[in-house]
Amino acid sequence: MDEEKKAIFFKRVEEEPLARLLGIRLKDVDEGYALCEMEYTERLDNIYGSAHGGAIFSLIDEAFEISSNSHENIAVALNMNVTYMRPPKKGSLLTAESKEVNRTKRTASYTIWVREGDQPIALCQALVFIKEQRIPFL
Repeated sequence: MDEEKKAIFFKRVEEEPLARLLGIRLKDVDEGYALCEMEYTERLDNIYGSAHGGAIFSLIDEAFEISSNSHENIAVALNMNVTYMRPPKKGSLLTAESKEVNRTKRTASYTIWVREGDQPIALCQALVFIKEQRIPFL
């Protein structure tokens, strides 16, 4: 992926309202790949005082969104299956790494890991439908 296209993705994530609300940042992007990060703080807690699954899912979804839309056409989620393995520690930096596993003309599958350092927090297997419509901002 050329540097101009990468810069567009970095700018889009920086301006995205939900990413801004949750403090999600794009750290790396390439075709079929994205790495995002988010600090886990008490503002992302559930009613029991641990990380809200929706916050972790949002980090997963951001990395998935960028990696699956890193080609020329719009990709939309068809299915996401998340396994939560353990809660992260408050104040830790969480990373979500999304990698394309397989791509056809109409679908693509991805594996997304959320980690706290080297420790796995969650794993997601995800599938997109690839539309004929080009990504408008590219």
